[in-house]
Amino acid sequence: MRDMIDPASDNVFNAVRSVTTKKGTVETEPKTDEDWEKIRIGAVTLAEGISLLKVPRPFAPPGDENNSTGPEPEELSPAQIKAKLEADPVLWNAKIEALRNVGLEVLDIVKKKNVKELWDAGENLDQACESCHLIYWYPGDKALLKKLDHRLDELYGPKGQLGAKPR
Repeated sequence: MRDMIDPASDNVFNAVRSVTTKKGTVETEPKTDEDWEKIRIGAVTLAEGISLLKVPRPFAPPGDENNSTGPEPEELSPAQIKAKLEADPVLWNAKIEALRNVGLEVLDIVKKKNVKELWDAGENLDQACESCHLIYWYPGDKALLKKLDHRLDELYGPKGQLGAKPR
């Protein structure tokens, strides 16, 4: 995830955005063939790379317990993640396919070079990632994430616009 899926998703997430600063609003969207090619590479990597999660193997290097230790751990340990996926492999595969489908959706959008659809695909990508993470990585954070989302919307607005009015 850290070395392939996350960087590939950034090719999609960072392709379209609107940021308002003291100097004004900066809109980012793909304009050149090179911009669209970077998005295509991200989509292909997502669609194909996520399938690697179907291959049984450790989720972390030996001894790496991420943030899963202590009295109130933030994350599930690699052993806990493995136990969850083994308990319901159908759900695990469904989450993988959901992310793969977003990658395929983005590939179709790249062919059409449709910026508006790319905004929607970014939201679909976020939902596919978070719906899996909330089960297999940090399941105790649902309430915290809602609070963070609300606070971020208050600060930046629903599309990351600094100083936007709360919803």
